[in-house]
Amino acid sequence: MKVTGLALVPPPTAADLPKVTPELLASVLARYSRSNEGIGNILAKVDLANPDESIDRILKFVDYGHASIGGLTGGLAITLDGVSMWLAYKIFEIAQMADGQESSTRYITMDAANLPAADEIGIPADLAPRWVALMAKAFAAYHAEYTRLDQLGQAQPELIRLPANAKPAVVNRIRKNYALDRARYFIPLATRTNLGLVQSSRMWATTVKHLDSLAHPEAQTAARLIRDELIKISPRLMRHSSAEKSFQEQAAQELATSVRLGLARLSTAPLADEVWVNVDRSTPPWLTEEQPLAEALRHRANRYGYQGTATRRMRVNFAWNNMAIAELRDLNRHRTGHRYTPLIQAGFYLPPEIAHASHAALLDEQVALTRELLERGSAAYVYSLLLGAQTPFEHTTQGDKFIYEAELRTGMGAHFRYAEHLSAALREFFQQVPEARSWVVEGTAEPE
Repeated sequence: MKVTGLALVPPPTAADLPKVTPELLASVLARYSRSNEGIGNILAKVDLANPDESIDRILKFVDYGHASIGGLTGGLAITLDGVSMWLAYKIFEIAQMADGQESSTRYITMDAANLPAADEIGIPADLAPRWVALMAKAFAAYHAEYTRLDQLGQAQPELIRLPANAKPAVVNRIRKNYALDRARYFIPLATRTNLGLVQSSRMWATTVKHLDSLAHPEAQTAARLIRDELIKISPRLMRHSSAEKSFQEQAAQELATSVRLGLARLSTAPLADEVWVNVDRSTPPWLTEEQPLAEALRHRANRYGYQGTATRRMRVNFAWNNMAIAELRDLNRHRTGHRYTPLIQAGFYLPPEIAHASHAALLDEQVALTRELLERGSAAYVYSLLLGAQTPFEHTTQGDKFIYEAELRTGMGAHFRYAEHLSAALREFFQQVPEARSWVVEGTAEPE
């Protein structure tokens, strides 16, 4: 694992603007909120070449509960090379106010060399040989199915829904993606990936504190390495990023829940789709919603258009019983509201083009190892999962954010399985909000 902080510098066009470090920015803006002097007068009192005294004088407020000052540092950029897909998922779950990207499964190395060592991620020593062997078999299944599906796409091009008059390069890319996106369910969740995030010092401190409070050695290592990098950029605010009891207690309870549910529901059989949607349109009696829903939606030229109060005030809970981790990795990155999953294996998804029976031995071996780790209460059970593992997943947000996600994840270029899940959620949403049907654009997930 390698963690790198990226220091932002102003472009040449900003040469005449005041230059501030992240913590000096936070300090002068904090002073700005407690003064009517104007920003020019405040900056005139700061020695920009030696700002530490000013920073220390103002940032002491953080220690007295003014945590919002930590949010004034602007976006601090961190990249993490060579972390497991599990850790990438977990960081996105924790850092709900971050902007970030993770490497696509279409572009990372798929072999045993791209796995962390068993001891780095807490696999018990006596189970390490079984884990290593299982991971090798999973990668072998991935490559075998990719090759078969790629050949199938060549033999039956109608399967890949090629756009009319597609150029050869486009045909080749779409065919490759057809195979990659269906074989990916055999990828181990332990596979190394890369991610980059940008968020304020305040949110980084919370993220690092949370990581440091988890039972997973990989998360604790990441916390230390991120902290070491951010201390170079925001040394004072990162004082507040060590493990904390309330985080540790909640993490322990959540692990216990995952172990209990994991053992009760552990299965390799495909789990039939179920979806649950709950729409709450209630308002205070003294502030009712007066906008017709059509008026909230009809003015948009596309999904990025601004919606009205009728959808922004609407609360929507939606959940699936069987979200494969392959899809969870992306749906988990929708930042709004709250997302929750116990991250268990309540079934195993494979697309129609792949027969479960052909991989029964691999899946039986995988589920046996997962069961052993769960019975030991080991947090490392997550590293025995493959991306086909199906887990319950719930997202709670507002109506406008749900509509955006549904249109995005069924639209052009959306993964076929995303589209199935979001189309099912839309059908339930329309049952409860029928007047939205004319204005919400459900896509067909055509290839790009």
